Amino acid sequence: MQDFTRASALAGYGELVRQEGLDPLPLLRAARLPESILQQPDGLIPYSRFLHLLDLSAVKSGDRFFGLRLGLYQGISVFGPLLYLIRNTPTVGDALQELRQYFYLHMGAASVEIGRFGELIQLSYHVFNSGQLGLIQGSELALGVGMQLMRMLCGDQWKLNAVVFEHSPHSAVQEYQHWLGVTPQFNGNANALLFHASLLERPLSEADPALHGLIRDHLNTMDQLTNQELPDYVAALLRNLLDQGRVTVDDVAAYMAMSRRTLQRRLAACETSFQQVLDQTRQNLAQRYLRDSNMQITQLSDLLGYSDLSAFSRAFTRWFGVPPTQWRKDRL
Repeated sequence: MQDFTRASALAGYGELVRQEGLDPLPLLRAARLPESILQQPDGLIPYSRFLHLLDLSAVKSGDRFFGLRLGLYQGISVFGPLLYLIRNTPTVGDALQELRQYFYLHMGAASVEIGRFGELIQLSYHVFNSGQLGLIQGSELALGVGMQLMRMLCGDQWKLNAVVFEHSPHSAVQEYQHWLGVTPQFNGNANALLFHASLLERPLSEADPALHGLIRDHLNTMDQLTNQELPDYVAALLRNLLDQGRVTVDDVAAYMAMSRRTLQRRLAACETSFQQVLDQTRQNLAQRYLRDSNMQITQLSDLLGYSDLSAFSRAFTRWFGVPPTQWRKDRL
């Protein structure tokens, strides 16, 4: 799966960092994230850089519980459009199943799993690349979000039976108890919340079946795009992904939850290819920024996902017959 998360995963980040007396912008730059990303919740960012940002923030603030605190502070706001789907299901169990099914739209780097152990339900968060730095902060954040989600769904009936972490404690266990309300178990085989199975049957009183159907149809659009719509959708994805570095057909196919071969076949049916859509997207962005902004050529090269300036200059000259500096000068 692709190493990405929606930028909505940073909901509340700026506010919490400022409460710690820190400026979020230098931290974003240090993690190689765009300074504007806090205002672009639908954007995509590499999950590895998200984890790096959490680690940096924990170090700079001196707060080892920064990730957990951010998750509790954010709560359900991280889910964006998924939240409306979840809140309009008939029961808590239905809501969690919808979250599991559609979580890939929010984050490609991890999954949400639901298991049953006797009378207890285990709601777990699984990161596909378990060797990443910063995973402790990310996992604790995820469980903080999960706790707030369950509070939203269950209200006063919510009771947490246990919390399990895959990692060992990084602070005194009593400090965890302060934030979680229970003493967690460590070095487990999952990062998970456990609660009584009866909560799954609890109805959601504000659920609107008609609205749920509309939202689900909207989310399913990704899998039902017509061949005529597909190139524009891929181009929109590329505009979000390019400034994170080189983007491959495998990256885009993984995000769309289809195989590379299926994506290539469907693009071929539109009489185009991934490379053609990528080139056209880069051409459009390059023209726009050269014409309408004062962005440096080197910065534009990075924005378009090129490894170096010379590679961008060669590509631009191939497209338009002149180097980007000359193209801009001719239009002044």
